[in-house]
Amino acid sequence: MAIADRRLQRREIITKAVCGKGRKFSTVTHTVMPPHHPSSILGAWIINHQYEAVRSGDGVEVIGSYDINIWYSYNKNSQTDVAKETITYVDLVPLSYVDPKHRTSTEEVSAESTQEPNCVEATIGGGGSSVVLRVEREFAVEMVAETKVYVLVDPNAYDDDGKDHDYGLADDGDFEDLDSDLLEDDL
Repeated sequence: MAIADRRLQRREIITKAVCGKGRKFSTVTHTVMPPHHPSSILGAWIINHQYEAVRSGDGVEVIGSYDINIWYSYNKNSQTDVAKETITYVDLVPLSYVDPKHRTSTEEVSAESTQEPNCVEATIGGGGSSVVLRVEREFAVEMVAETKVYVLVDPNAYDDDGKDHDYGLADDGDFEDLDSDLLEDDL
């Protein structure tokens, strides 16, 4: 029987799927005022990065914070100290793809830091009284929601009259010689 002769039916399946995606790379500048006028920058690190994602308008807001630690010398390079400052930020990541037929009441968003905040440059600024840092960070976001998927169903495709089929599977005895140490746990 040709496919054209069959009476295909359409079904709607409601499922959770990725209904939106986006990515954003940012370069930001922070100015930190240490307690002493720095003579030179010995190192700059970003630690304790935390963030969360919330749906906002046409995108996803990534709300987060991190600590900046700057090791610097002062008093004509005769002493050192570490300046610490906590930075908070909000990055709006636009969704470059959005399924228009998703159910908005079921939206769940998530963010992944594809590039953790990293100090790429630290210089003395403000007439020698501050440290200016250039920080890069990147996020990828996803929105998961319920959506409809349409499938074609051929009511005659699996009409087997309840017959049992032999799919060529081996009997249980064929597996006795397998080395169980070679089997992976996550299969």
